[in-house]
Amino acid sequence: MSITTRGAKRRDRTHWLYIGVIVAVVAGVIVGWQAPETGKSLGVLGTMFVDLIKMMISPVIFCTIVLGIGSVRAAASVGRIGGLALAYFIGMSTVALAIGLGVGNLLDPGSGLTLDPATADSGAALAEQAHAAGGTAEFISSIIPTSLLSSLTAGSVLQTLFVALLVGFAIQGIGKSGEPILRGVAHIQKLVFKILTMILWLAPIGAFGAIANVVGQTGLNAVVQLGALMLAFYLTCLVFVFGVLGSLLKAVAGVSVFRLVRYLAREYLLIFATSSSESALPRLIAKMEHLGVERTTVGVVVPTGYSFNLDGTAIYLTMAALFVADAMGSPLTLSEQVSLLVFMVIASKGAAGVTGAGLATLAGGLQSHRPDLLDGVGLIVGVDRFMSEARAVTNFSGNAVATLLIGTWTRSVDRDRVDEVLSGRLPFDESMLGDDHDVPARSEEPSRLEKVDA
Repeated sequence: MSITTRGAKRRDRTHWLYIGVIVAVVAGVIVGWQAPETGKSLGVLGTMFVDLIKMMISPVIFCTIVLGIGSVRAAASVGRIGGLALAYFIGMSTVALAIGLGVGNLLDPGSGLTLDPATADSGAALAEQAHAAGGTAEFISSIIPTSLLSSLTAGSVLQTLFVALLVGFAIQGIGKSGEPILRGVAHIQKLVFKILTMILWLAPIGAFGAIANVVGQTGLNAVVQLGALMLAFYLTCLVFVFGVLGSLLKAVAGVSVFRLVRYLAREYLLIFATSSSESALPRLIAKMEHLGVERTTVGVVVPTGYSFNLDGTAIYLTMAALFVADAMGSPLTLSEQVSLLVFMVIASKGAAGVTGAGLATLAGGLQSHRPDLLDGVGLIVGVDRFMSEARAVTNFSGNAVATLLIGTWTRSVDRDRVDEVLSGRLPFDESMLGDDHDVPARSEEPSRLEKVDA
């Protein structure tokens, strides 16, 4: 009961923002359609909002990567289960990112827009200048910042990522004496995410300006293209869950994904109500144990997966990046797509937990590869919230499947009990959701339950 109440309270805090974005998008479409020149002039609102998101890119990536490496150490310390879980998470995230790229290239949902040709031309010129500036050696040398702190202020995402990796591994190397530093970074992350949450309350204004500007330039074609992106994303998530994850689950564990989804139906309703997969985290822990997976395996796989196994977010990041590039009339080359995928494999680990972190990660990927495309992020703001449920449900499904897969590989799952539970002969007892399951295993980060999916 406490979980449901907590979910309702969270929805009360955020549903006004959700409604505000919907109203702003509709208003932006009407203004851009009926008064194109006015709509174009409102584009500055979207640009200002994107600038605020850009301001948060470096601190978000620094904090999440440093803490992420700390989480790797904690997970790996439990031995075979942790190591196997991390290997699976990295592999599946890469698959999800690749699927997003494949679908994005196949459908080209933003190719019909070609926003602001002058901007696109100047962007192409900037990209050409960047390529002419030097080869591989110059590119690698540019990753090294002037100083440790300048990486956080120079606006270079790759420099921030480089320093974050150095700091994370250094803290890992000094052992227990580095734990106070990690706790300090965790406090800074809370501050960064709080600022990001405050900025997100301006999303309706940014969405209104961006949509009005786009519709003013292209007419209602923009609405069609954004609708195509949303539909493609939802269909891709469905294919990923029931096709990719379902096939893997059946082949490895001999379990039908449809039966698993039916068993977790109540959790899916909670996720749709809150737009957050983390709202169902305690229930997933309890239900996986009831299903027959050993508590040790569940305690490692589920909490770690909520930070490292974000399949829905991964698909979204690559599809959104391709959409922005196509809409700006400057598509990403194959080499740029591959390097973007590598960047997202690392940076997407910081996209969990707070609404807006996904936008910051998307902006960071574009800034590191094609800075000329950053202004196009404002277009995504208008539909980002509409895709949050699909991201949350896909993330949740990926972690439920991962728990069964890793339990099967480590022989820590009772197959007979799985059949009993999924057949309905051994129903879940809601009284199991006592105090032991109100807080996830990673108790050092209880504030995660207060966050919303990226």
